[in-house]
Amino acid sequence: MTGDNVDFTPAPLDRSAPLYVAGHRGLVGSAIWRKLEAEGFDNLIGRSSKELDLKDRGAVFEFFRETRPTNVVLAAAKVGGILANSTYPVDFLSENMQIQVNVLDAALEVGVDRLLFLGSSCIYPKFAPQPIKEDSLLTGHLEETNDSYAIAKIAGILQIQAVRRQYGKPWISAMPTNLYGPGDNFSPKGSHVLPALIRRYDEAVKSGAEVVTNWGTGTPRREFLHVDDMAAACLHLLEHYDGPAQVNVGTGSDVTIREIAETIGRVVGFEGVTEWDTTKPDGTPQKLLDVSKLADEGWTYQIGLEEGLRSTVEWYREHVDSIRE
Repeated sequence: MTGDNVDFTPAPLDRSAPLYVAGHRGLVGSAIWRKLEAEGFDNLIGRSSKELDLKDRGAVFEFFRETRPTNVVLAAAKVGGILANSTYPVDFLSENMQIQVNVLDAALEVGVDRLLFLGSSCIYPKFAPQPIKEDSLLTGHLEETNDSYAIAKIAGILQIQAVRRQYGKPWISAMPTNLYGPGDNFSPKGSHVLPALIRRYDEAVKSGAEVVTNWGTGTPRREFLHVDDMAAACLHLLEHYDGPAQVNVGTGSDVTIREIAETIGRVVGFEGVTEWDTTKPDGTPQKLLDVSKLADEGWTYQIGLEEGLRSTVEWYREHVDSIRE
């Protein structure tokens, strides 16, 4: 981008420097926390939403002034699937904007050196050419069912770019594809497609149901990345990448919703019939990310889909009695 004022060479992060993971209890944040601990980071900072409401601007600024992190990963967000996004668009737009602006402004005030903002692949136009390249951003209309969430995330990307231009800070953005894994949200009303399917098929097995009914036609194609791979990619980007453009993070391959449902059914042991309610929305027909930029930076995913699904199903079954409704 013309006018970028950053003069910075990426290098390994200081493992003893204070690093704040915003949203460290969530799906992505908890995986990042685990990865950083495993890599020897011994000065990690985390606050639960009860300890620190990131929508409270005054509290966020006070927190940053007290802790003064050197590095920040902004993984906190209000997230949900098609139903939640289409039902509560105001919440998804307003709350995510508040979280982002408060954290980014406070980080700027205390002089955070390195910051990684995490967005979502829904920032790209509904009919963007596949696979989606980073430069497809802002080239077309968004998917209507989650446009409010997407606009908030786009604003975050633009704020990162603005900080780079105005203040010369080496802050970066990453755009993950559909993530899954331990710690996911399996709520019937708030989950994304993959955890929703895991819960649906597992409950069918437990109840002895012979039929499972899924939304839509099953034909849309989706890309899925295990959250532990996402965490590894985040650390890799922090230590190897600098630039104003957001970086896509994914596997570079996709499957149909019908195929993922069949795989989940097999993994959980469902032997019945799957039906499709075509009166329900499908969402974007395809959303496959071009991950060549990330590959050029020297990173690729390690966890295969069926392997990742098996570990996720195991985690779900171990925690089914305590997961949020």
